[in-house]
Amino acid sequence: MKLPIYQVDAFSAQRFSGNPAAVCPLPEWLDDSVLQSIAAENNLSETAFFVAEGEGYRLRWFTPAAEVDLCGHATLAAGAVVTRVLEPDRDSVTFMSRGGPLTVSSEDDLLVMDFPARPGATVDAPSALLTGLGVVPRQVLVADYYLAVFDTIDEVMALAPDFQRLEALDRIGVIVSAPGTDVDFVSRFFAPGVGVPEDPVTGSAHCTLTPYWSARLGKKKLRARQVSQRGGELFCEDRGERVTIAGHAVFYMQGEIFL
Repeated sequence: MKLPIYQVDAFSAQRFSGNPAAVCPLPEWLDDSVLQSIAAENNLSETAFFVAEGEGYRLRWFTPAAEVDLCGHATLAAGAVVTRVLEPDRDSVTFMSRGGPLTVSSEDDLLVMDFPARPGATVDAPSALLTGLGVVPRQVLVADYYLAVFDTIDEVMALAPDFQRLEALDRIGVIVSAPGTDVDFVSRFFAPGVGVPEDPVTGSAHCTLTPYWSARLGKKKLRARQVSQRGGELFCEDRGERVTIAGHAVFYMQGEIFL
């Protein structure tokens, strides 16, 4: 059995930056154990699988260690595969997922995702977060992930987390963020509990970052940068219960999997 596979660098206009995701269109679902094995073999932060359903597709995401409920960069990559390869006459696609419908639209040279907003609630910092980060943030919020807010980019860049301690948290991911200089805000994202110590660029984190920084800065449209080693840029808009998250995507590889 042979299956097509694509590797896409999401949230970047250049190869070798942004967040690489593998995308595997399937004629029908395989056993979960096979999907997980493919993701582990790919050894990227996420592999996206989708199957045609109605006028769109059913989309699932796997890290090398586990299936997850939402992944922004792999959704962007899947949207690129559909609109630029499989159905090039199509300018938008809707994926059904555990988190509901997710739409990816092609607008000029950007791909724009429409996701549910996940605003955070302020909480006292858990001890595992403080010991895991090794510093005390200005503010801590929680939604799907923890969000630790700092005052400067330098503080965010200097973080060297203890990933074993972060694994003890009751959320799979930790976002750290600060105001930007040439962008509105910067961030990093850690998810060691699902096999991703640091994610290069995390679209789903911006479901929480966008409403936070929109309220704090008093603006709806925001430009963001994830300051991982590979880095990436995102263009976000707060639309109340929804957020749009846009970015570039470039193809790195196309091939076949043999099963």
